[in-house]
Amino acid sequence: MKNVLVVGTLDTKGREMRYILDEIRAAGGTATVANFGVFEPDASDIPVDFTAADVAKVGGATLEELRSGGEAGGARNHAMEVMMQGLTAIMEQEYEAGRLGAVLGFGGSSGSSVVGTAMQVLPVGVPKVMVSTVGGGDVSAYAGTKDITFVPSIVDVAGINRISRIIYANAAGAIAGMTKVVAPPAAEEKPLIAASMFGNTTEAVGHARGILESAGYEVLVFHATGTGGKTMESLIADGYITASLDMTTTELADHVCGGVFSAGPERCLAASRAGIPAVLVPGCVDMCNFGGIDTVPEKFRGRQLYQWNPNVTLLRTNVEENVRMGEMLAAAANAARGPVAVLLPLKGVSMLDSPGGAFWDPEADQACYDTLKHHLRPGIRVIEMDNNINDPEFATCAANTLLDMVKR
Repeated sequence: MKNVLVVGTLDTKGREMRYILDEIRAAGGTATVANFGVFEPDASDIPVDFTAADVAKVGGATLEELRSGGEAGGARNHAMEVMMQGLTAIMEQEYEAGRLGAVLGFGGSSGSSVVGTAMQVLPVGVPKVMVSTVGGGDVSAYAGTKDITFVPSIVDVAGINRISRIIYANAAGAIAGMTKVVAPPAAEEKPLIAASMFGNTTEAVGHARGILESAGYEVLVFHATGTGGKTMESLIADGYITASLDMTTTELADHVCGGVFSAGPERCLAASRAGIPAVLVPGCVDMCNFGGIDTVPEKFRGRQLYQWNPNVTLLRTNVEENVRMGEMLAAAANAARGPVAVLLPLKGVSMLDSPGGAFWDPEADQACYDTLKHHLRPGIRVIEMDNNINDPEFATCAANTLLDMVKR
C-alpha cells in the first residue's frame, strides 16, 4: 500500500490534521506528516515527520527568520515562497526515494497555493487530493497542468463541524482508496502522439487519429480550452510525446483577443523546443471564446458573434487578429529543432468557417496564411490544400505528413 503524505499548517489547523490522519488510518492507509505552518503548532501531540523548521531549511531560510517577519504582506509572501520551495523539494525527494505514493493537502487560498504548487512536481498518475476553500471555482492557477483532485471544503477549513467532518472523511477515504488502486498495464506500450482538438475540428482529428493508431501509435487528444493546450505542451516538455499533431491552435485566438481559453503566448512552442516531429495547422483560429453572451466585452459587441451554447459565445476573428496569429505560428515553426510542416486548409479552418458557414471569411483566413508564409524561414514545408480542415482528404494528409516525418 502506498504511503500518503498529509500536508497542512499545524499552527492553525491542527484539529483538522488529526481528524484527517485518523480517517486515513481507519480506512487502512498509512500516512506521514509535513507541517508548513510558520508559527507554533496548536496541536503539538501530532507526530510530525517534516517539521516547519525542516521545510523552511530546505526552502532556504530558518523558521526564526520567517517568524521575525510577522504577518506583514511582504514578509508573509516571502514565508509562503520559502515554504512552497521547501515542500516542493521534500515531495520530490520522498517520491524519488519511494516513500511517497500519494499526497493530501488542505487549506484556504494561501495553503492551496503553496501545496498545489508543490504537488505539481509529482508526475501525472501520483494521487493528489486537495481539500480547499477554492475547490468549487477555477482552480487552474493552483493545479497547473497536473492531475490534482480538488475537494471543495464547502465551509472554511476552520475546525471540525457537521459539514467539515463529512468532507474531510470523504477526502481521507478517497486518498486511501487511491493508494490501493493499481492501473492494469497496457497490453503494449506504444509511442505517444499528442493531438489538439475542439468541437469544430472533432471530425478532422478523429479521422487523423484513426490513421495514426493504425500505424501503431497511441494518440492523446487534448481539448483546446487553455488548460488542455498547456497540459499537452507540459507532457511534450516532460518527454512523454513522440510527435505532435497540432491541428487546433485556437488558443492563440483567445490569447490575441482576450478570450477565456488562452494558453498563453508560448502556445505551440513546446514541440519545437523538444525537437519532435510536428504538424502545425491554424485550426479554429477563426474563433475566440467567451462565456454566455452577456460576458462578451463591450468592444466586441458590434462584431460577428455566434452563440455555440448558453455558456459559450464565439467571436469571429478579423484580419488584424489573423495577422498576429500568423506571426505566432510562424515563430513557433521557425523555432523547431526537429522536422516541422505547416498545413493550410484553403476552404476554412473550422466547421463554422466553411463556404456558406456562419464564420466563412476567406479574407481573414488568407491574412493568417500570407503572414505565416511571409515570416517562415526557408526550408519549412508548407502544404496548401483546397479543402476544409474537416475534409477527410485534409486530415489524411496531416496524419501521413506526420508519419513520414517520424519515420525519417
